[in-house]
Amino acid sequence: MNSHRRDRKLLLLSSLYISQYIPLMFFVQALPVFMRQQGVSLEFIGLVYLLALPLLLKVFWSPLIDRYGHTRWGHYRFWIVTFQLLLAGVAALCAFVSFQTNFMLLFGLLMLMATLAASQDIATDALAVRLLTPTERGWGNGIQMTGNYLGAMLGGGAMLVLLNQWGWRNSLLALALIIVVALFPILQYREHSSKVAHKAPIWMDLANFYRRPGVWRWLMLLTLYLIGGTMADSMFRPLLVDIGLSLADIGWLLGVVGNGASIAGAVVSGLLVVPMGRKRSLIFFGGVQAIAILTYLLPASGISHQLVLHFVTIVTGFASGATFTVSSTVMMDKSQLAAPGTDYTAQTSIVYLGSFMAAGMSGVVASAIGYQGVFGVGVAVAFLTIVLMRRTLTLAQ
Repeated sequence: MNSHRRDRKLLLLSSLYISQYIPLMFFVQALPVFMRQQGVSLEFIGLVYLLALPLLLKVFWSPLIDRYGHTRWGHYRFWIVTFQLLLAGVAALCAFVSFQTNFMLLFGLLMLMATLAASQDIATDALAVRLLTPTERGWGNGIQMTGNYLGAMLGGGAMLVLLNQWGWRNSLLALALIIVVALFPILQYREHSSKVAHKAPIWMDLANFYRRPGVWRWLMLLTLYLIGGTMADSMFRPLLVDIGLSLADIGWLLGVVGNGASIAGAVVSGLLVVPMGRKRSLIFFGGVQAIAILTYLLPASGISHQLVLHFVTIVTGFASGATFTVSSTVMMDKSQLAAPGTDYTAQTSIVYLGSFMAAGMSGVVASAIGYQGVFGVGVAVAFLTIVLMRRTLTLAQ
């Protein structure tokens, strides 16, 4: 029975995280390339990256999803099904809107899709927090990150292939169909959760999280833990262009090899985080990340053989998957069952903000001191975080 229950949880979480990351990665990775191919100006293409705003701002409406829902359907199940159906409907509507004649209307619809996907993410994370026991959160977050990376492969890679072969309308209709099909596991799931009585005003749910003892120290460490890798990874892509790789080669290297290595890192760290313990896992895989960032110095120094590039991509991809999985596990631990969507989203929003800022700063740093310099800064941040975690981080598990 336990094995059967675990398999059902695995299938449910996999389908939810894959389905929500397909549209998100479609916006970030596939859409800008396709728009440029269709002759859309760089100014309009730049607007596409504003579609990431709901990921940063979703924390402000996360208490609404925790407080209100349809108990008979299952509190978070209701929200997930609702958002996913709306997401599929808007995707189908986008299929019939032209880039050339109605760009601003299309942009508005895409922003609505991004908001729905970000909102579904709140409900999915909240359901995962309640669904997984503390001993299950390691492999549960391994599944979460695996779903994210598979969603990135499909949304960023496969959708680009579809756009090239099928065109805009048929590809968006296919995206809508995929989102609907991914609903079947959640439709078969019966959520068992008692309604929590709330006496305080709704805005206090978010305020109470930020007022907890030690939470700001944890948020600082969490941000530092991930931005070193983000800075380095952001500059690895233009470095590959500068050393002469084609778009097809970069797509294979990062989209297939890199995401595949990240899946492996997510699975391995997810299996180890419970036996190793939370703090030890954070420090150990933080060390793996710091060493992995060092390998970026090989291509930055002119050593750009294909075997070297594959090695660097595999090592850094593995480290990225592992660090995100372990940090997500701890974020679940710090999310209370009374408001899991609010608590978890309050942490992920800080992660997204830190990642966007790090990616933006990486270009400035690289322009000033070169690729080797920005990779060196990434290593320094990674090692500094390890030292701070060893000295100041206190975890119950």
